[in-house]
Amino acid sequence: MSYFDTWNKKIEDSSDQTKYTQYVQRYYELERQAYDRILSAYPDNSQLISATASEMASVLGFPPDEMDVFLGFLDGISSSVEDPIQLEEVSDETAIDLKIDYEKLYWNMRDAKADWLYNLASWDTVLPKERRAEITKDFRRANIAHVEKIGRNDPCPCGSGKKFKNCCMGKN
Repeated sequence: MSYFDTWNKKIEDSSDQTKYTQYVQRYYELERQAYDRILSAYPDNSQLISATASEMASVLGFPPDEMDVFLGFLDGISSSVEDPIQLEEVSDETAIDLKIDYEKLYWNMRDAKADWLYNLASWDTVLPKERRAEITKDFRRANIAHVEKIGRNDPCPCGSGKKFKNCCMGKN
């Protein structure tokens, strides 16, 4: 079984809630630590983001017996890198080069509501506070819920051809 298969199996199995919660909390702890290391070393972080899987996991703080958790980290960052990672094929000796789009990473962290990640102080070395504020503003603008309210005299959306006030609105 690959590390990625093990990750998926463990993250989807919540039959033992205590064990599941411990696993997820351990993932969040290692994830935060890994991102903090990558961001803190920016722009000289190439040794952290380009190596074999086992070497990268080690320098990012993932123990050798938790490579499945490292694959969870790679799964999370995969939508923010230029070259896709074939997660199912990753083994200890797989060469990984994370060409991270940092603005996209910040956006994706906001989208995941991962405040423990997008609020890391180490972001200051990567994106200026003003740029992060712009991305946050754009993110919020893009995620505003829009509701098209049907007027009383508009055609009913049920397709009857009647005015809304004489059709479905009158049924309530």
